[in-house]
Amino acid sequence: MGVEICVEGLTKSFGHQVIWQDVSLTLPAGEISVMLGPSGTGKSVFLKTLVGLLKPDRGSIVIAGRDITRLREHELYEVRKLFGVLFQDGALFGSMNLYDNIAFPLREHTRKTESEVRRIVLEKMDMVGLLGAEEKLPGEISGGMRKRAGLARALVLDPEIILFDEPDSGLDPVRVAYLNQLIVDLNAQIDATFLIVTHDIASARQVPDNIGLLFRRELVMFGPREKLLTSDEPVVRQFLNGRMQGPIGMAEEKDAAQVAQELAEIDRSTGGDAVRDMTPRLLPSPEITRPPRWEAIAGREAERPAERGTGHGAAAHSGREPHGGPPPKAEPEPEAEPGPETRPAPEPGTLPKTAAHPGPETETGTGAGSGRGARA
Repeated sequence: MGVEICVEGLTKSFGHQVIWQDVSLTLPAGEISVMLGPSGTGKSVFLKTLVGLLKPDRGSIVIAGRDITRLREHELYEVRKLFGVLFQDGALFGSMNLYDNIAFPLREHTRKTESEVRRIVLEKMDMVGLLGAEEKLPGEISGGMRKRAGLARALVLDPEIILFDEPDSGLDPVRVAYLNQLIVDLNAQIDATFLIVTHDIASARQVPDNIGLLFRRELVMFGPREKLLTSDEPVVRQFLNGRMQGPIGMAEEKDAAQVAQELAEIDRSTGGDAVRDMTPRLLPSPEITRPPRWEAIAGREAERPAERGTGHGAAAHSGREPHGGPPPKAEPEPEAEPGPETRPAPEPGTLPKTAAHPGPETETGTGAGSGRGARA
């Protein structure tokens, strides 16, 4: 079961540059939340702060009754075990095969026998559709498979919170659709708390229970998906519709007068009825047993009109049938040609030289925070 994360009055800066300030929100236990925002608004910084890799200037992050901003390092180390993290590029060790990459957290953080490790690793590889690829190196597989291997590694310690840092980056639209379905299926199976940072609007419309938007060093909104998708907030409307007219500029914030003029033009051209449709929610695959929360979501979706605006339903965004029907079977992802960096896999249980001093990008077991906060 996932745990609730409560963030209250969180502020972070680097020197004189304020990244965001007074951020308050609650990530509900067991639900999927998405954090949106233009590039450079501090979304990845927010993830790193949640797991205690960065210290905020002020504010609190409460997880399971403990404010991680006040914990000592050894206490924070224990809290991080609640977390699994999927990094943008998978962050796999290039000289380890997939099996050893996924087994790494178990060998580092537990005293399990190799037979137990093998059982867990194969179970997680099966969950993400990688069973049979145990001996392959990261350089021998496609980007989508590397993402799934990174996700399997994030799952091996049975985390209660999973953070996804732009899981769709570098993937084609079809692979993004399959990854979205995998995320929804996993949430239905393990009931953990998910937080996803993404720029993909189709994913943000279909996947989460809750959506937040960072802009101008503030959390503009955070709340239930339905509230954000139908919001009249100019920056929310601009971002979710992917248009140039609005407060977000190419390199910086726009002048207020220019924003007002652009919004007035939009209202004139649309008669004040800009697109704010309710895209059908992506549901777990038919073969997945739905827990009560997902049964309730499916019931609400069934009560909605079948079409929410021309060209803006789930099928329009992802090529899928509405209400979580399975996508058509795709050809297996092509394996990448082995690159010059490909090296022999190490003996099982040994640590390659490249993993001796992993940087922040290769950390696998991280965890932090719990608490209470206000949902906008």
